[in-house]
Parts: sequence; C-alpha cells; structure tokens
Amino acid sequence: MPKIKVRRVGIRIDMTPLVDIAFLLLTFFMMTTQFKPPEEVQIILPSSHSEFKLPESDVMTITISKSDAAHPGGRIFLGLDSQRLRGRLFGKENELKASIEVPKDRLADLLIQARTANPKLRTVIKGDQDADYGIAEDVMNILQKTKITRFNLVTNLATGDREGL
Repeated sequence: MPKIKVRRVGIRIDMTPLVDIAFLLLTFFMMTTQFKPPEEVQIILPSSHSEFKLPESDVMTITISKSDAAHPGGRIFLGLDSQRLRGRLFGKENELKASIEVPKDRLADLLIQARTANPKLRTVIKGDQDADYGIAEDVMNILQKTKITRFNLVTNLATGDREGL
C-alpha cells in the first residue's frame, strides 16, 4: 500500500513586533542621552604640531579667556568632568555647567579641594590664542604652588604643509 506523503507547512515569522521594539529602544536612547553642555566662554586655541591625545576621564580643565572691555586681564574658568565633583565644589546649582568662572585668588583652594576629592585628576589648560601671557603665567605659578607640576596644554593641530621641511 502506498504511503501518502504529508505536505510540510512553511513557518512564517512576523517581524513587525521586532522592528517596533528596535525603534522604541532607539527612541528611548535618543531621548535620554545627555549631550555636552555648551562652554561658558568661546576660545580660539593656538595651533601646534603636537599630536598627543587628551585623557577622556578624570580631567580638570582650566580655561583662560582673552581680555575684553569688561575683564581687562582675562577670565579663568575651572571645569571638571565629574558632575558629582562639580556639585561638591561649586554647589548643586552649578553641577550641570561645563565650567565655572573662578577668581584667581580662589583657584589654588579649588585645585587642592578637587585633587583631594579625586587624586587621579589630570590637569589640562586651554588658553585663547589672544589671551595675555600674564594670566597664563599666574595660572602656572598657582599650579606650581599647589604641587601640580604635570599638565597638558590644549592646542589645535596645525594642518597644511610646514615651510622649510
């Protein structure tokens, strides 16, 4: 007696719920992402041919702005990459700011407090190319006084051909 072969039924998987979940996750991550807050002062960095990479975490940034009519000597801003440490040093109202303006006479105390709270902090100095040298020298003297002898200077990488090479 011949055996009757039963035809196999193909399996069909509906992918619509998977696409819906993927778009929900994408929307969730886009809505909850925190973007970098705008800087308190716009500076133009000097150019250099050095290609050292800046550290990504545990960074304390000292920003020096150029002098203007309201601030003839320039201004100093202190920025920390840790929101919790910014809140502890500058108060809860300033913990979301990228950097906070500090007077020159308080800079040494704030540097010591920040290094005491996080000994792994690395110091970075960002100075405007038109900033007065005197304020940069004052900042470096304050760093030396607080025993911070290693720091990085932030510059723009010079592009194009160098003459004479």
